[in-house]
Amino acid sequence: MRAEGEKIQRLSIMRNVQIQLASRPLGEPVVDNFKTIELEVPDLQEGQVLVRHHYLSLDPYMRGRMNEGRSYAQPQPLNEVMIGGTVGVVEASRHPRYQVGDRVVGMGGWQLYSIVDGEGHALHKVDDSVIPLSAYLGPVGMPGVTAWVGLNEIIAPREAETVVVSAASGAVGSVVGQLAKARGCRVVGIAGGPDKCDYVTRTLGFDACIDHKIHGDLKSMSTALKAACPGGIDGYFENVGGTILDAVMLRMNAFGRIAVCGMIAGYNGEPLPMAHPSLILVSRLKVQGFIVSEHMHLWSSALKELGAMVATGRLKYRESISQGLASAPEAFLGLLKGKNFGKQLVKLT
Repeated sequence: MRAEGEKIQRLSIMRNVQIQLASRPLGEPVVDNFKTIELEVPDLQEGQVLVRHHYLSLDPYMRGRMNEGRSYAQPQPLNEVMIGGTVGVVEASRHPRYQVGDRVVGMGGWQLYSIVDGEGHALHKVDDSVIPLSAYLGPVGMPGVTAWVGLNEIIAPREAETVVVSAASGAVGSVVGQLAKARGCRVVGIAGGPDKCDYVTRTLGFDACIDHKIHGDLKSMSTALKAACPGGIDGYFENVGGTILDAVMLRMNAFGRIAVCGMIAGYNGEPLPMAHPSLILVSRLKVQGFIVSEHMHLWSSALKELGAMVATGRLKYRESISQGLASAPEAFLGLLKGKNFGKQLVKLT
């Protein structure tokens, strides 16, 4: 008891570093929208847990939260730590459920430490003996579950159907395609650049991949999709929007299903008019947006399958890791421009 008491007492002189949102972007975000502050780690209160973050997840949804306008979630408050998923180790605990050394995943934000109420559902223990700790922020975390839910609940692919995935080399798209292949589908990815397309086909096992940097206009992308999907498209997992969505809709089969996960092409306020909205009616398409946090009842089933696939090597994934909390703003801005390759993480230890 004395040793634990001494450790808790020492927390008052520990220093935390946070990155906060200093201002809202006017169009494309810049590094100056963020600020770094240093502050003391307060003493733990009864029932609280102190977590030392090892990895921070950077995700496209954070861009939408930086805006003040209406969205599916509350805007990121100014002058508060940026939201973000984290995985780390319990440094100190005043809650019986958590012990020092426990590996935990949560939403600790862009900072080195977080203090969490152990009574809530903000922390979840994880086992890194088989699955690497960082994977709980990628294929066995929110991105993986997002892929699982959108594919199974909205696209609901049947064997031999054709599924197209945009941002196919990313944290979500890469999982969508591999799950669809495991369900017997023909899978076509869309990614940016020859290296990413090569990775999508050779490593992830997609049947084909279209380079949107080569096929950047509607006619060219539509022609490429026609060649890659000779039987049309039955399901589409949407991460981008814009021209790619227009081209996909031209190739959708009757009663096709589109799971709308993201619209990164419009995250900086660009208008995204749809070229042929009448195709929704003509082809009797199901177009459904979804937020993975609204499907919590499916997480355990998703994580069971995803965890087993990662542990056995059947689900491949790639990580882009920047070093140190100070690198987070630049890494995040790069993510929004597609500079990352796979899941974007920041290593904090």
